[in-house]
Amino acid sequence: MQPTPANLSLEQLALLVNALPDPVFILTRSGRYAGIFGGTDLRYYHDGSALVGKQLHEVLVQEKADWFCQQIAQALAQQQLHIVEYGLGGRDVKGLEDGPDGRIWFEGRVQALPFLVACEEAVLWVASNITERHELETRLRHYCDTDELTGLYSRRRLMQALNEHFADFQRSAIPCSLLLFDIDHFKHINDDYGHQQGDQALQLAAKLCRQQLRPADICARLGGDEFVVLMAHTPPDLAMAVAERVRIQLAKGLKAQLSLAQGGSISGGLTAFGSGDSCSETVLKRADDALYEAKRTGRNRIVRADAPEQRQIR
Repeated sequence: MQPTPANLSLEQLALLVNALPDPVFILTRSGRYAGIFGGTDLRYYHDGSALVGKQLHEVLVQEKADWFCQQIAQALAQQQLHIVEYGLGGRDVKGLEDGPDGRIWFEGRVQALPFLVACEEAVLWVASNITERHELETRLRHYCDTDELTGLYSRRRLMQALNEHFADFQRSAIPCSLLLFDIDHFKHINDDYGHQQGDQALQLAAKLCRQQLRPADICARLGGDEFVVLMAHTPPDLAMAVAERVRIQLAKGLKAQLSLAQGGSISGGLTAFGSGDSCSETVLKRADDALYEAKRTGRNRIVRADAPEQRQIR
């Protein structure tokens, strides 16, 4: 006969529940630990039996305890499985002295119980340790979002940020400017000094550019020797001053630190989001056209391209 809840004794059911590798909490609407079962995988969990009878606000700091109570309330309101991911570290737990170092990440599967527990609505909260998965996802995200050579944002992450800022501009007309630049005579640097020197030029350009930017500015390597600086909340006049500062400092730094006989300056195209732009790609294309004009008119300069305004329908 196959074991089912109907043909198992209460003792067997208790043993079965307590053998669960992940801890299972019964938490009431008021935030009380009404029961704890399982959690036998000692690689990931500590004995939580001492929590029974305590309130979340006795165990966790205010902000974290409030968050748990919100999830409990949401699961009770939905009356269906509620899944959340969350981290817990030493700073989140009151009086934690011998707990694990660093932040541990969990997936919480929260289900409202169909009966009252000590005259209160309650949920079943299964906490699964997903720290290894979370760290792997973080590393993969960093790999996808970061240019390996320069440490700047990758093209993929840049386009994501560009689209996000363009959406903000369309909703709220928040000004945003974009600078596209490349290293003058970069091909000659590769040909005359070798690709290793070319890579060093790209790395140095990235470093020097970051030093001239504000913390909120986004700097990315678009590809090859092309870089993009995205300046949110920045009108074009202010962005032009930033772009000139970048141009001057990169020209000084590249020539001095790499001892270049030719090249080392940058040329760039600057523009801003306009009400006549239909998508973020048009902004990037306009900056690219301005970059081409900077090259055509002598290099080592920033050319500004004004954004189009929306035509008025009469």
